Amino acid sequence: MAMLSFERKYRVRGGTLIGGDLFDFWMGPFYVGFFGVTTIFFTFLGTALIIYGAALGPTWNIWQISINPPDAKYGLALAPLAEGGIWQLVTICAIGAFGSWALREVEICRKLGMGFHVPIAFSYAILAYVTLVVFRPMLMGSWSYGFPYGIITHLDWVSTTGYTYGNFHYNPAHMIAITFFFTTCLALAMHGGAILSAANPPAGEVVKTADHENSFFRDAIGYSVGMLGIHRLGLLLALSAVFWSAVCIIISGPLWAEGAVWADWWNWWLNIPIWKQ
Repeated sequence: MAMLSFERKYRVRGGTLIGGDLFDFWMGPFYVGFFGVTTIFFTFLGTALIIYGAALGPTWNIWQISINPPDAKYGLALAPLAEGGIWQLVTICAIGAFGSWALREVEICRKLGMGFHVPIAFSYAILAYVTLVVFRPMLMGSWSYGFPYGIITHLDWVSTTGYTYGNFHYNPAHMIAITFFFTTCLALAMHGGAILSAANPPAGEVVKTADHENSFFRDAIGYSVGMLGIHRLGLLLALSAVFWSAVCIIISGPLWAEGAVWADWWNWWLNIPIWKQ
């Protein structure tokens, strides 16, 4: 009910980036806006293209349906629909939908008078996607390097790309990205566990406060970043994981030759004078 009482302050004119009052409306509890309309358009068009691609065959098995990128022979040119053109159009629709959603978040932030942390964070996820299906294929000179839109085929692409370079786990940027991913999970688990243990005590006990949470972490690990700090830390860890994931794939191929082994990259370590016999 507290949220409902805030609606009067939230549902006001203004804050739009494009369209002015024309698209400044809600559907039930959802703000639409110009970018809400474009999100719906790109989403439905992209989904329809995927269904059309599945209809071309050879299967309706949800696990095996795949919208594949163009063959390498097409390079960076437009391909016929049945030979990768659908993948190109679906990619455009996906970027349009994701970008529209981020800009819609910007409009909501403007209405609420808050910072743009959420759309900025989401933009990192968009960056990771665009890196995989646009930036890297362009640097490699062919759309065929993009990943296919399918469940099994996508997993196959991940495995194939990883072992194209001997073993992706030796990719230094991959190491950094995975470290940030795991640390993000650790931070969220510790933060969520602390909140639940304080706010959801056994029957008959009093709900604890933030002071209890800070005291726990000071005693357990020697330091507490505090209520605001843990959210800043969580955002930093999550964005760092996504950023280094993009770096990981963008240096694999354009900067590190296809067919080279990532393990060989670490020879510089063995050549440090202190290790040499």
